[in-house]
Amino acid sequence: MTASQTDAPALAVVVPVHNEAENIAPLVAEIRGALNNKYSFEIVYVDDGSTDASLQTLKDLAKEISELRIIHHHTCSGQSAAVMTGVRQARAATIATLDGDGQNDPADIPKLYEAFLQQPHPDAVMIAGLRAKRQDSWLKKISSRIANNVRAGLLRDDTQDTGCGLKVFSRNAFLEMPHFDHMHRFLPALMKRRGGTIISVPVNHRPRERGQSKYGVMNRLWVGIVDLFGVMWLQRRARNTDITEVKPE
Repeated sequence: MTASQTDAPALAVVVPVHNEAENIAPLVAEIRGALNNKYSFEIVYVDDGSTDASLQTLKDLAKEISELRIIHHHTCSGQSAAVMTGVRQARAATIATLDGDGQNDPADIPKLYEAFLQQPHPDAVMIAGLRAKRQDSWLKKISSRIANNVRAGLLRDDTQDTGCGLKVFSRNAFLEMPHFDHMHRFLPALMKRRGGTIISVPVNHRPRERGQSKYGVMNRLWVGIVDLFGVMWLQRRARNTDITEVKPE
């Protein structure tokens, strides 16, 4: 299925999950509550090789919820791979990403989507959530602050909070970006690399109520340090050329 289909919804909410069975049903209900009667939408859950009841929970929900689509990784491939899979499989031309742990508030999706719709060049803008009041442990806050400061200093990505999973962007723009492991942490920099603009919008952030963090704390900086320098390399080699189609006179 492709985003060019005539019956494609306006918005695809892509949610990567790994062992988040307890959070799936409440989050799906919140997403539907935020978007019902406002836009046509689909919810694309990517189960990243879960070993708990996540996949079965999704299957059970999909029997009753027509907007819910399930994509399954047979092995755990990481959050970036799950996001990439979800965007590729999405039918909508506009993507909203959301973490599957329930800490991002789906009620913020319309606000980001409306900000996106106001932009004249949708393939050249990313609306990024800014968690003004983080509801995390002190270690997670410190690690994220260090990672954000390092990335901002080296990449100049014009984003105060690159780690917020809540973002809205065009599917086409994403598919034209370089794809690599951990790329989801560098989406603002990759958007800027292609000549785009980042607009940060304050969003709600909630404490985790169920389960535990699956993708870890330390990879916010240390695991991605090689990727950080890789993105710097990509930035230096970007070429954005203004073009005009010339027609016969």
